[in-house]
Amino acid sequence: MRGRHLDAYSMYKRGTREHGFDAFDKEQGPERLLNGVGKDIRVPSWKRSLRHVLVATLSSFLYGYHLGVVNETLESISRDLGFHGNTMAEGLVVSTCLGGAFVGSLFSGLIADGVGRRRALQLCALPMIIGASMSATANSLWAMLLGRLFVGTGMGIGPAVAALYVTEVSPAYVRGTYGSFTQIATGLGLMGSLFIGFPAKAIEGWWRICFWASAAPAAILALFMEFSVESPHWLFKSGRAADAEAEFEKLLGGPYVKSAMAELSKSDRGDEADTFKFSELLYGHHRKVVFIGSTLFALQQLSGINAVFYFSSTVFETAGVPSESANMCVGIANLLGSFVAMILMDRLGRKVLLIGSFSGMVVAMFLQITSATSLVSRSSGVYLSVGGMLLFVLTFAIGAGPVPSILLSEMFPGRVRANAVSVCMAFHWIVNFFVGLLFLRLLEQIGPLVLNSIFGAFCLLAGASGYKYFIAPISLAANPAGLSIRKMQTLVNDVIDGS
Repeated sequence: MRGRHLDAYSMYKRGTREHGFDAFDKEQGPERLLNGVGKDIRVPSWKRSLRHVLVATLSSFLYGYHLGVVNETLESISRDLGFHGNTMAEGLVVSTCLGGAFVGSLFSGLIADGVGRRRALQLCALPMIIGASMSATANSLWAMLLGRLFVGTGMGIGPAVAALYVTEVSPAYVRGTYGSFTQIATGLGLMGSLFIGFPAKAIEGWWRICFWASAAPAAILALFMEFSVESPHWLFKSGRAADAEAEFEKLLGGPYVKSAMAELSKSDRGDEADTFKFSELLYGHHRKVVFIGSTLFALQQLSGINAVFYFSSTVFETAGVPSESANMCVGIANLLGSFVAMILMDRLGRKVLLIGSFSGMVVAMFLQITSATSLVSRSSGVYLSVGGMLLFVLTFAIGAGPVPSILLSEMFPGRVRANAVSVCMAFHWIVNFFVGLLFLRLLEQIGPLVLNSIFGAFCLLAGASGYKYFIAPISLAANPAGLSIRKMQTLVNDVIDGS
């Protein structure tokens, strides 16, 4: 096959395979990938796929917005709807959305494989619009919870499908960078929700405006995806090879279509002969990678990151810090870390960013633990607490936030990719649900010292003990700038078969 496809893209692919993992050494950098096989080497333009990726990341923007929309508004909502001071009810306003996301994520793979990535992203916008409208007009706790449940269903579908879509439409050498766009969009959504929520405590009923505002980007997502390309991987898997070629031409350009189709044919060889069964993910060949992904997502959430996004206002007010300015700093830290991840993802690689991120989170949590002890004065404790929280968010956004979804979308073969990612995301939402539900109650009962110690222990587990379970596949993806999805899957399978 290599001998028959000697255009520029094929030469580029073969060059990366011949150099193997040496091409991914940090000292050599991505320049070798682009120039190592001759000065005339060229790769597909990243500009062709950029607009499609940006549209898909609107789902991540909505995810971030709905994560943070209750941060500044929760107190006003609880007063207006009559459950102020009930920490369990306040936790339900947060966690019901996450319960809906769990349900949505379970079906996201079936939807993405059934109607395609593009239609799935359009469908995820519908419950977000309905749920936001229900929450904005709610006059009771139960009406609010029902609206949050609808929103959560869309949240469960959107990020999982967006991760698939971005991986499948991006040129290999910018796949990690484009994958980081989802984290940037999440950060922008969080900042947007915090910013629009500032007047909630001063203006009666302003929280309703905050929910209405989220309907606009959801409608834009549904509209603009109509003009975006479909995933060539899904089209090819569905037996629509001609349509896949047409989409590749839009994404890569005419000279690269033949080699892209040849690569796609290799990666899906033998898949069409077998009928997918969910049992494969739990008991079959892919179970170890599913375990790796589920563990990675569970540890990501057990670090306590979303407790910061949900309840930072409450924590800051308890410490006597103005929540408005502090929350904006949280949003800026998250956004800054996301930009750092975008720059370094295809340079340093997934492994370095992930382990470094969890290590930084351990240090940040140690600062917050110290602030809750008698070792420091109250004024110093406030600085340590706020500084630790900002460092925690920053280091999370650099690796632990974006890496898991990028990595899993790259590691699974096309036949099981959508359903495997949906299963791993379901574990993410289960843990996220209980963190959102129980955080305030645990903060009341055991205090910040013990609670932060628990979160810090999980960060340490993710960075140290967890190394044993998921570092081998991540090592293969240490810097896959230019490494084809098919090659990565082959290497991952070699590790699994040999373990």
